[in-house]
Amino acid sequence: MLLRALLASAALTLLANTASADQLFPSRLVGHAFLPAMTMIAPPADAPRDAWISGKFTGKTRNENPMSVMGDTGAAYGNHPTGVSLPFLGQPVQGMSGFAMNRAEDGSVFTLTDNGFGSKVNSPDALLFFHRMKPDFETGKVARLESIFLKDPDRKVPFRIAYEGTDSRYLTGADFDPESIQYLDGEIWIGEEFGPYIIRAALDGRVIAVYPTLLDGTQIKGPDTPGVVVPAAAGKDFRVQRSGGYEGMGLQPGTDLLWAMLEKPLLGEDGKPEGSFLRVMTFDTTKADWTGKSFRFRLAEGATAIGDFNFIDGNRALIIERDNGEGDPSLACAGEDKSACYPAPAKVKNVVLVDTSKIDAEGYLHRIGHIDLMDIQDPNEKAILPTQAKRDLGGKLTFPFFTIEDVMRVDDEHILVANDNNLPFSGGREIGKAAHNEFILLNVADFLKAR
Repeated sequence: MLLRALLASAALTLLANTASADQLFPSRLVGHAFLPAMTMIAPPADAPRDAWISGKFTGKTRNENPMSVMGDTGAAYGNHPTGVSLPFLGQPVQGMSGFAMNRAEDGSVFTLTDNGFGSKVNSPDALLFFHRMKPDFETGKVARLESIFLKDPDRKVPFRIAYEGTDSRYLTGADFDPESIQYLDGEIWIGEEFGPYIIRAALDGRVIAVYPTLLDGTQIKGPDTPGVVVPAAAGKDFRVQRSGGYEGMGLQPGTDLLWAMLEKPLLGEDGKPEGSFLRVMTFDTTKADWTGKSFRFRLAEGATAIGDFNFIDGNRALIIERDNGEGDPSLACAGEDKSACYPAPAKVKNVVLVDTSKIDAEGYLHRIGHIDLMDIQDPNEKAILPTQAKRDLGGKLTFPFFTIEDVMRVDDEHILVANDNNLPFSGGREIGKAAHNEFILLNVADFLKAR
């Protein structure tokens, strides 16, 4: 009897430990659609003429000659050409960088284009805008129903903008880097990287307010925050890493709190990352102020950043965590010639389920489990884009992109995931081809039930 009791107790303990661990759950592809990489739109009629050719400052010198310089993935990724040349005629609809949890009345999804070409310096002619989109998994196409350009006619932005002297005062990638979006009570809330700031905007794109970030009562800044000037000491004059501001910002149902998560670890006083975790601060939209509470999200081994953050109920939320890799690992480079291989292939591309009601003594969110976006089952061959690899990917889809920045719950069984294609600087599916803006619908019923 004693032995039987001990075995039963051990079994219960094992089950409890398994339930509390970060479990790996399966995922199955049920829909695949994409917006082509070369999707351009015209700027508003009242925008400066400068905005009609974008990407003029992505090289070492100003370039006014459209489509004259081939984009490539950069030295760290093999300098592979992407087949898309700069500068662009019009504005690129690229870099899907966040889904809003709440949909528009017609069921379309609010999503966001980020700062343009990757930095303040190279994006002064890249206009900032958000969209309503609707993927059609029968046709494999993504309908762009509306694009709304951000503007500051009421001068709510607390610093000089690139188009300061214009009547329309459209915002550009030299002003902000919008990376996450939420829709609440007829308004848009945006998490931004440079400040980092939270931007409140009307549905017509007009800025209502800009809120700097407070942590423990003190504003935290990055190297691109207006007012931070060179020379500046990392960890002292600024604590947010470059491109390390808000990448994910969840809207908590029932509270109207924004949970704003930094993309990369904060810097300590020594100028080094404070740990392998990310800070999360909560902002009360009803009071338009920070709550003073902050939490931590622990990154998995090999992960370097997050891509999006969205609640699925009152406490549980989805978070994309990723490494900096791109391309299938079977094509990892083995020698000096990197023309037909990936120097830094994708390995860690996860969607993590967390419980925000379970916070440990150190302030960490509880990780329930995750799915691996590099191992999606596709038994019914729903994938519509080929993936270059040296292994058999039959019956499987991988999502081998550098930046995967969009996730949301669709229903009790499905989630929607999309990538940021960094046009024209990222590939992932095939060497020599720019990545498209892909939307994948995944059946993850067991994952969404986990607690």
